Amino acid sequence: MRRARFRLAVAVLWVWVAGCAPQRSADVVIRGGTVYDGTGDEPRVTDLVLIGDRIERVGTAEGWRGKTEIDAAGKAVAPGFINILSWATDSLIEDGSSQADIRQGVTLEVFGEGWSYGPWNEEMKAYNKSQQAIITYDIEWTTLAEYLEFLEAKGIAPNVASFVGATTVRIHELGFDNRPPTAEELERMRDSVRQAMEDGALGVGSSLIYAPAFFADTTELIELAKVAAEYDGLYISHIRNESHSLLEALEELITIAREAGIRAEVYHLKAAGEDNYDKIDQVAARIEEARAEGLEISTDMYTYTAGATGLDAAMPVWVQEGGYEAWAGRLRDPEIRRRVLAEMAEPTAEWENLRLMAGDDGTLLSSFKNEELRHLLGKTLAEVAEMRGTTPAETAIDLVIEDASRVGVIYFLMSEENIRKKIELPYMSFGSDAGSPASEGRFLEFTPHPRAYGTFARLLGKYVREERVIPLTEAIHRLTGLTADKLKIAERGYLRAGYLADVVVFDPATIIDHATYEDPHQYATGVDHVWVNGEHVLRDGEHTGATPGRVVHGPGWTGAR
Repeated sequence: MRRARFRLAVAVLWVWVAGCAPQRSADVVIRGGTVYDGTGDEPRVTDLVLIGDRIERVGTAEGWRGKTEIDAAGKAVAPGFINILSWATDSLIEDGSSQADIRQGVTLEVFGEGWSYGPWNEEMKAYNKSQQAIITYDIEWTTLAEYLEFLEAKGIAPNVASFVGATTVRIHELGFDNRPPTAEELERMRDSVRQAMEDGALGVGSSLIYAPAFFADTTELIELAKVAAEYDGLYISHIRNESHSLLEALEELITIAREAGIRAEVYHLKAAGEDNYDKIDQVAARIEEARAEGLEISTDMYTYTAGATGLDAAMPVWVQEGGYEAWAGRLRDPEIRRRVLAEMAEPTAEWENLRLMAGDDGTLLSSFKNEELRHLLGKTLAEVAEMRGTTPAETAIDLVIEDASRVGVIYFLMSEENIRKKIELPYMSFGSDAGSPASEGRFLEFTPHPRAYGTFARLLGKYVREERVIPLTEAIHRLTGLTADKLKIAERGYLRAGYLADVVVFDPATIIDHATYEDPHQYATGVDHVWVNGEHVLRDGEHTGATPGRVVHGPGWTGAR
């Protein structure tokens, strides 16, 4: 009896002591959510504690009190998502809030698909200025690092990082010429890559279907990749062909990886054109062979059957040598025009004729520089050709001349079956291949691909919840930890104590995209909260206006972290 009374007294004393103990203070406590830590391990229901820009604790928060308290019961708590292929380069200058991507849980935008915003010389700055259309700005930087720092100083909601563009360093030395670099020029190109890597670039990016990138041979790309490899960077490529010569283009990437001793990734993996749909299985098999050889080959994708680029991808590359003015000048020459029209009509493995593969009814006009042409937005090339009484090929040439640009186009090229097959690949990451606009202001003056508003929500809503292509745990791993590891970025991509607090809370039962090709300016829904570097950027589904985004540096960065 005495022993029982003693035990009761001890228990009461401990309850009293616990009640008198001071609670620990935090900036944010997220309670009772299903925590997916980014590793791909099974989630657990627990708490998350944030102090300043860091994760303080992943686990029970008993004894903690946050200035902000979030009840996340029934919700998923995950690391912020990484957009491995972003073109928010201009949209963040126009509007740093990054509404479209923040509302999907994206906390890091990664740039550099062949063309990067540095290093630029004065001629390149002038060229970029001449090509600006709806979004216009002064160019206040020269190097890639200066561009990223410019964004951070301006104020942006997401973090930003970039590859250095193989096209960019080529133009820096050779302009738009179709010729190999001299030994001296190649060494300066290598020096540009080296400087970019030490400034924090993630590696080298290429986009080989476009002029002048198309003019670079494999040896040139290997030499640039070798420099990035010295810093454990990644070679990431829009490969030379995604259709009739898809397998040969993949082989070039594998060769570059092997010869340069570098990890390599295929941008937005696809088998374009119905005649090529069956090649996706061969691609996956070849990548597995390369990985078995010891090469680190991986891929990324967007979750749609249409791509988006320009009418330059409907014309032979040779006519585009020298930049836009030279290209348009040739198109005005009747003899050259006849030759271009003939080549546009013929299937070929020599260059990427996306219009021929999509068909004129599957070629949707999405952006114009010339305001007088914007009434054509959302129409197909076939419709505009009928309106004008010209052939679709002639219409494409005329539009390029009239718009003083390559003209933004959406091409319907891929199969839904292949989308699912690609999502299943265990090394697949995800990128929008688009800007991060808002459904207001200047952004309404063009008709973007719906991937700008829905890539990540579509993965989690349509393909994970509705179609169960992969489990939610695996999808979150691909959007976070897997991609952070590919990019070799420090202290992000996982929910771990001491890591930077990029965090998203969303509802797996409701997250979904709403943007369509007909009405793309629609935000995704289902994401409740987003923190970037510990600051609350999305609260209860609405943007707070906070702009805490920072530059994220790659593995070769020589500055202080």
